[in-house]
Amino acid sequence: MQAPRDQMLSEVYDELRAAAARMLRLDAPVLTLQPTDLANEAALKIVQLEKMSWNDRQHFFATGARLMRQAMLDAVRSRRRAKRQSPTVFLDANDPNLGVDVELLDAALRKLEGISPELARIVELRFFVGLPVDQIAVVLESSESTVKRRWQAARLWLASELGSE
Repeated sequence: MQAPRDQMLSEVYDELRAAAARMLRLDAPVLTLQPTDLANEAALKIVQLEKMSWNDRQHFFATGARLMRQAMLDAVRSRRRAKRQSPTVFLDANDPNLGVDVELLDAALRKLEGISPELARIVELRFFVGLPVDQIAVVLESSESTVKRRWQAARLWLASELGSE
């Protein structure tokens, strides 16, 4: 019989891979990462979290999203250490002009976590995983209108923090 963690991982792995594909849609060539690599990295880290108590599918998926964000940041840092040009990561596949330094975004997101963990989670699921508002509402077990309001607040805060419009 599979452990609850392993069973949950097998249930959400395809969703994690789809999220990784959305996350890397524009950035994979620059970062030399493939969606499967990113999803596998998250899966391996999840397996190493032996003492973690998994509340439900949403908690599991959100943890996987955070781990994929960390793996993406590791790829960016690795590229910088190799003294290559720092890559710009695109936040919205629909707007290729919306690029940002992923390390600056991560620093701002960590600061936002100290102010509002919920807003930070919404940003993480939206920017790094590429989930639409309706799916974020499901993951966070919240209404779409609440997620839209909080997403707007988080975007305004990030724009201010990152010094953009």
